[in-house]
Amino acid sequence: MKLWLRRIHLGLALISGLFLLIVSLTGAVMIYAKDIQHLIEPEKWQVIPQATSMHYDELIQSVQDQTKQKITFFMPEQNANMAWQFRLADKNYASVNPYSGAVLSTYDSTDTIYGFAMGLHRWLLFEDSDGNKTFKNWMSVCALLLLINVFFGFYLWVKPKNRIKRLAIKPKAKFRVLMYQLHTVLGVYFFIPLVLIAFTGMAFNWKTQTQSVLEFVTFNKVEQRPKAPKVINPSQAALNYNEAIKNAENIFPDGKLYRVYLPKKDDDAIALRMQNPGENHAYSWVWTDPFTGKVLNSFDASKTNFTTQAWNFKYKFHIGAFAGPIVQFLWLLIALSLAFFIVSGVYFWLKRHKWK
Repeated sequence: MKLWLRRIHLGLALISGLFLLIVSLTGAVMIYAKDIQHLIEPEKWQVIPQATSMHYDELIQSVQDQTKQKITFFMPEQNANMAWQFRLADKNYASVNPYSGAVLSTYDSTDTIYGFAMGLHRWLLFEDSDGNKTFKNWMSVCALLLLINVFFGFYLWVKPKNRIKRLAIKPKAKFRVLMYQLHTVLGVYFFIPLVLIAFTGMAFNWKTQTQSVLEFVTFNKVEQRPKAPKVINPSQAALNYNEAIKNAENIFPDGKLYRVYLPKKDDDAIALRMQNPGENHAYSWVWTDPFTGKVLNSFDASKTNFTTQAWNFKYKFHIGAFAGPIVQFLWLLIALSLAFFIVSGVYFWLKRHKWK
């Protein structure tokens, strides 16, 4: 039984090893990618703070005039030193000084360190002519194989006797023995985080399936936000983004504005995504009429049930951005440990194969 479990453990690692190695290294890069990007190219991402930023109407018009593109959404920054990011109709982005309206740079998401690493991490940067990311499912399959393999590895440690003694690391041991000890000890210590990181990684792609698992475990349902309302009898007057966004922010005065989605059709509302106190990320919404500024509906995600809060926590947990720099650094070690498990596992297989 133990021999077969070892073979399955090794076989799953060999099947998914190359892809999990990519996941490991890109995941580690993504943790600090934005900080690195801002450090090496500050002129594209950082601005000198002024007393006030431009009105939303003027800022949006300025960006559209400079890029010759409609804006689909933009992301205001809480940090006064940071440029705002605008998503354009051609799927590129513009980094903008919110005080002057000047476009600092336009870029494709994969032009940045974070965007490149994320594209490689989630779909191997492959996208067909129709925009389908073919390898998203395969990367999710690899995450599932990782989850299963972590359980197999944990069982191989916990089943025999003297399991606690086998958590010791002897630095003076032979290289092969030391590698095996590190493989075992790190696997046990990182067991729970690796399982949850793999599961939350799958949740970005297989939402229905992973949500069903969470609902089964917690005996409750994830509360869905309401559908975006439509504007009834759209006015022929000019768009009033400034009034609409201001009124929406007043609904959650203590909330932080995360993203503003502009209407694509005449009867579309402006949608504001906000982070209210008690939320780990921005999952609250407000919808307003872009012509009159009237608030049409709102959704306060901070008041949802535990299952919904746990579901919404998946993003922050997956990237380790929920408890400060110490946890962030720990997530870096966990991400790199996956590469170590793959490399050391292949090393063990090669040594056994050569011995035979």
